[in-house]
Amino acid sequence: MSVKKIHDQQPDTFEFTKANITAAEAILKKYPSDRKKSAVMAFLYLAQRQNQNWIPLAAMKYIAKYLEVPYIKVYEVATFYTMYNLAPVGKYFIQVCTTTPCLIRGADKIVELCKNKISKEENTLSKNKLCSWLEVECLGACVNAPMIQINDDYYEDLDEKSTTEILDSLIADKPLKPKSYRNRTSSEPEKINEELNENKNA
Repeated sequence: MSVKKIHDQQPDTFEFTKANITAAEAILKKYPSDRKKSAVMAFLYLAQRQNQNWIPLAAMKYIAKYLEVPYIKVYEVATFYTMYNLAPVGKYFIQVCTTTPCLIRGADKIVELCKNKISKEENTLSKNKLCSWLEVECLGACVNAPMIQINDDYYEDLDEKSTTEILDSLIADKPLKPKSYRNRTSSEPEKINEELNENKNA
């Protein structure tokens, strides 16, 4: 997993859109007036979504001023969590879980496919500028390992063949639908429908 790096080309200014100001004020209403700093993670999420899925330094400074906290407090949060991107990412941002359940079921092979098809290094745009990838910690879908997150969607129960098909579809700008690639519903046991039918007909 690579170290998070601040992008070397930064915009000079950042401000929330009117829609995000409305959203920010709604978030602040959830906290006591002396606990505004608790909204920092939600505010960073708003800024990232507004700025093509990455957070510039100007956004961190804006959030710090908005919440009346030291800039370093916002910077610490933004640089700690992998869900915050500190540099531009592709239209299709691929996060590969390599925590134990995914790793023992083949996540290392998914990482190699990303290196071969997207870019050798993490946080680097593909040749067509559409994709980038990152190795991350647990994404909370251990029972459907191995899995990847692409933008806001989970692609689960993967193997080399299905991952190759998914990555090829992204490169072609024709993404496949997110789902279990072993045709499970949620996290049900595999072949459960077959077993239920067998028991029913017994």
